Formats: sequence, structure tokens, C-alpha cells
Amino acid sequence: MSSEVAARRDAKKLVRSPSGLRMVPEHRGFGSPFGLEEPPWVPDKECPRCMQCDAKFDFITRKHHCRRCGKCFCDRCCSQKVPLRRMCFVDPVRQCAECALVSHKEAEFYDKQLKVLLSGATFLVTFGNSEKSETMVCRLSNNQRYLFLDGDSHHEIEIAHISTVQILTEGFPPGGGNARATGMFLQYTVPGIAGVTQLKLMAVEDTNASRRPAAAWLAAMHKAAKLLYESRDQ
Repeated sequence: MSSEVAARRDAKKLVRSPSGLRMVPEHRGFGSPFGLEEPPWVPDKECPRCMQCDAKFDFITRKHHCRRCGKCFCDRCCSQKVPLRRMCFVDPVRQCAECALVSHKEAEFYDKQLKVLLSGATFLVTFGNSEKSETMVCRLSNNQRYLFLDGDSHHEIEIAHISTVQILTEGFPPGGGNARATGMFLQYTVPGIAGVTQLKLMAVEDTNASRRPAAAWLAAMHKAAKLLYESRDQ
């Protein structure tokens, strides 16, 4: 990928919407696949009462719109200002209690798991039905649109074209608990190629003889997949 193309992919601009300032991609086609569009607001004339507690709006009880769902609430039911990175807001924005809870949970992905995905981890990679595997570093691109796989060769998989993400596990820890993640199975489409392509990643030791980075990367990718499927359902 040329530096000029990479710069175009990552270019952003500051825009103002009714909900607040947003830092969005310069070109709409280069937006994050995890992103959500701003919802249309319920028109004021269609909302004489709070859609949560049914309080009647008047001069004292003012109406507010949740920036995530677009519904209309009183101040008591829509008082939290929470970061909403999936809509690219620069500052925390007003949200109803239900949406604020979801946004708080998503904040962990952006504060923790996203950094893990961007840093990458080492895997033994098998493409399709090949009997050959290659040791590669897999990481998420800075604009969150691609998986980069680098070893003796280089591959790019567009996140939006991934149709299946399955975490591979083995064993159960003593005393119970969750099985240990050891790999991941992906299915995705490639523009111009018919059918579905598959890929298998198996965790291997990194330069510090540890598989922990790979396990953390797999857990983060599992969370990313959930956000990806959710954004498609919007």
C-alpha cells in the first residue's frame, strides 16, 4: 500500500451535527466498520411526554434527545453524558440510561481491546484448504478497516467482508471456568472472487516465548466481531 493511499484512508475532518462535534473520515467509504450512523431524532411535536417516565414537558420540564437512540426524554431520564466513539463524537454526549449503559460497555473496547488489535500478535496462519501454514503477525489497521497479516508474504482482509468469526478453544482450567482460546477461524469474501474464502489463525509463542499476546488478541477480536455484527443490524 502506498503512503498516499494510506493517508487518504486515514484522513479525517471535523463536522458539526445537531448532536455535537464529530471527527469523521474525509471520505465516507473509509469509515470504520464498527461505526454507527446518527439516529434521526423523534420530532418535538410527536413527543409531548418523556418516553421513559411519561413526565409531561412544559416550561420547567424540558425535553432532551438521546444522541444514540434519538428518542425524547426529560432531564432526569437523559442526564448522562457519555463518550460515543462509534458515532465519532469528539466529546461525551447526552444519552438515556439504557443507551449510556451500552456506550459505557463499548468504551472498554476502545480503551483496551482496540489497542490490543492495533498492536497485533503472532499466529500460525493457514489460508483456505492449504496444507501449508505461515507464521505471521496479525493486526488491525489504524483506520480499523483491514486485518493486516505480515510474514514472508502480506495479506489484507477487509473487516466489512468478514462473515464468520469463530474462536477455537481447548481444555478447561482447573476448578472450572472458560476454555482457553487458542485460535480463530474466519470466513470472508474477496471482491471479484466468487464464493467464501476461509482462514485459520493458531496462537504461537511471540519473541518473549509467550502466547498471552495472542490470547488477548483473540479475545479482543471476538469483541470486535460482536460490534461488527451489531453495526450491520442497525
